[in-house]
Amino acid sequence: MLKFAWPSRFGGAGHWLRSLVWATLVWGSLGTAALATEVSAPDGSTLPDAQDAADVVVDGHVILKVRGVAAFPAEKRAREIAGRIVKAADDERIAPGDIKLTDKGDRTEVAAGDQYLFFLFDPDAEIEGVSRQVLAEATQLRLQSALTSYRYDRSPGVLTMNSLYALGATALSAALLFGLRRGYRALDRVVVQQLRARLNALEAQSARFIRAQQLAKFLRGFLKFLYATLIAFTLYVYLNFALGLFPWTRPFALWLFGLILSPLRTMGEALLTTIPDLVFLALLFFVARYVLRMIHAFFEGVDSGAVKLASFEQEWAWPTYRILRLLVIVFALVVAYPYIPGSQSDAFKGISLFLGVIVSLGSSSIIANIIAGYSLAYRRPFKIGDRVQINNTLGDVIDMRVLVTRLRSLKNEEIVIPSSTILSADVINYSTLAEQQGLILHTTVGIGYETPWRQVEAMLKLAADRTPGLLKKPAPFVLHKSLGDYAVNYEINAYCNNPNSMSQLYTALHRNILDLFNEYGVAIMTPAYVADPAEPKVVSKEQWYAAPAEPPKGPAPG
Repeated sequence: MLKFAWPSRFGGAGHWLRSLVWATLVWGSLGTAALATEVSAPDGSTLPDAQDAADVVVDGHVILKVRGVAAFPAEKRAREIAGRIVKAADDERIAPGDIKLTDKGDRTEVAAGDQYLFFLFDPDAEIEGVSRQVLAEATQLRLQSALTSYRYDRSPGVLTMNSLYALGATALSAALLFGLRRGYRALDRVVVQQLRARLNALEAQSARFIRAQQLAKFLRGFLKFLYATLIAFTLYVYLNFALGLFPWTRPFALWLFGLILSPLRTMGEALLTTIPDLVFLALLFFVARYVLRMIHAFFEGVDSGAVKLASFEQEWAWPTYRILRLLVIVFALVVAYPYIPGSQSDAFKGISLFLGVIVSLGSSSIIANIIAGYSLAYRRPFKIGDRVQINNTLGDVIDMRVLVTRLRSLKNEEIVIPSSTILSADVINYSTLAEQQGLILHTTVGIGYETPWRQVEAMLKLAADRTPGLLKKPAPFVLHKSLGDYAVNYEINAYCNNPNSMSQLYTALHRNILDLFNEYGVAIMTPAYVADPAEPKVVSKEQWYAAPAEPPKGPAPG
């Protein structure tokens, strides 16, 4: 072990302790000072900005930061200063207390005994935002500590002890790696055996077998990931500890430590910095949520009829709520945007702009459908359950959304129609007036001129009367549509209050018309003919139920 005799001018251990405390305070003030953007050299020339500065590093520890000029860059100057400090530390004739400061007017000379180390200039001090005298005194204490640490770390006793520590760490790390490998293999073997038994039991059930295979693959992958993570962590801790024991490898250990610590420290500092913004965002979230709940409760009352608004239909409640909800959310996002972590960075702004361009280019049809959907909500062309015809599509409304409306066709098909299409289409609603005024079902027949029109009207009305589901009041009526070349076109009109059964009612009405006209021997004319047939084109009553048709169980109609 090396022993050093401290000069008497340090005034004993108490003065040395006070000096160390003072140096710590000075270096703390240096770390928090603002960097100068541009300074002048002693000769009046302009030095580069604070980015042209380099750290003087000895054994991985930063002594100070120095500036450079074009002819003598900061990196080169820092390396030469570090070399002189190491040379002084290797000279055992120089004690740590031999570090001297000499004011040269425009600079301060730092020397170790009679050996020159470097000059400190005003631009060096302005990097830290302090005076050159304060920087020189702090650097003096830092150099004394660096010389002491440099020699202590290279003393035979310390090197021997650290070598033993390194051997022990190596043995412990090897044992841990060996144990991890054995444990991983054993655990993987157990998992494979258990899963194989389960898979064999599920092999007959293909769906569950496939899910079990996927679960087995995921579990083994997770074990492999955990094993690799533990191996990497063990090696990292070992290398950082073992390399940090020796001064020659300590810079690499510090670099390896900073490789993980620096990102974690950056994330931690960023998290601490953004805590007030996160608190504001949380409060804004709860306030917006409370406002939305109040709006929801209000319009829920409007929809149920508990709250009455003049000139405001109940069906408008939920569309209006959705619009107000969108406005509240957009307003909250506008207020929250400046407080989102990273929102002021160029990367965040660039991504936001890029996403905005993509949305604006690809969402034109979506926006059109949204506007059309809300427009339809206030126009109220139909509601869920109505029988409607949109262009040539006939069906029952089963779902109404902002973007689309879903219909169930008469063939039990689901038809999805965009809101923008409905807004520009012809919409026929069969259900709106059916319950109060009745929906008129109508069909047309062509009857020859030789048949009295009063007989035709009576038969058509009787056919409507025999059709279950058609209303007796208002009574059915017949219109004479046209006097054609070969026939008179009659239209029977009958009321119903169930538009969803239109197809069944039309079928029953057509059947009754055919039966009645056959029963009374009146021929329904084809679209065109050349001459009157020798016999009327009717089906005799005896042939109504020709095979394979079967007569009804009850009494025959009529």
